[in-house]
Amino acid sequence: MSFRRAFTAFAVSLAVPVAAMAQEARQIELGYEITFAGISGFRIDVTARFNGTTYDVESSTFKVGTLKAMTMNYVGRNRAWGGFSPQGARPSAGSLSIMVGDTPRTWLAQYGASGFLQETHTPVWKPTAQQAIPEGDKQGSLDPLSAALSVGLAGDAACDKPVRTNDGKRRIDIMFRKIGMEPAAATGIAGAQGDVLVCEMYTKRVSGEFDEAPKEAETERERPIKIWLARFDQTQIRYPGKLEAQTFLATIRGKILFFRERPLTQEESQAMRH
Repeated sequence: MSFRRAFTAFAVSLAVPVAAMAQEARQIELGYEITFAGISGFRIDVTARFNGTTYDVESSTFKVGTLKAMTMNYVGRNRAWGGFSPQGARPSAGSLSIMVGDTPRTWLAQYGASGFLQETHTPVWKPTAQQAIPEGDKQGSLDPLSAALSVGLAGDAACDKPVRTNDGKRRIDIMFRKIGMEPAAATGIAGAQGDVLVCEMYTKRVSGEFDEAPKEAETERERPIKIWLARFDQTQIRYPGKLEAQTFLATIRGKILFFRERPLTQEESQAMRH
């Protein structure tokens, strides 16, 4: 399992189970730390706003500590917005904006009643035939943050089905396997309540632009990511509490740093209606 694949899978697991909160006008903030061999690597901050039947979620990912000082600059921002129906979330669109070194890339995915509708790349992406994502692979896929929301909607069944992710250049399936439950007190997750759902995640490359050779990718896929999904309030909602993944070099670990919630202000509620 490479650092990149573990990090991608963890980002997809940052699900906010929106169905349970559809009638509440509130904001939730979560912060996560990712370390590599015990060294601080990445921070992921998530802000989710819900008002009636609409949602707007943003995440920010950036390097910290030694990794920031010694490696190329990386900043990533994701946003997903849409509404709800009796069947669950109805994504309207999702976007990502990535800065690697001094090279920016943005991608916007828009959805219709039948799913994936259209996409916009900036700058324009001109893939080779081998790098292109076929139209058939795009159908049913979601941008990374919308995919995370779809995981959360499953609640205690979050580990029961794969998730089709698409970041504009890569189509990856995230597959889950439920391991079981652990008492919150035994997991070491600060603030966790009740029992904690423990799962393994695997990645499967489908199509698009990949750096690794196919055989490498298939070998790495056999190294699962272990994730603990915990409750932090009085609802049945589960959030990622911690993560562990083995790479060829060292262990990647992720943990929640904070969980905060508050009602939306009147101005914030009105802004979401426009």
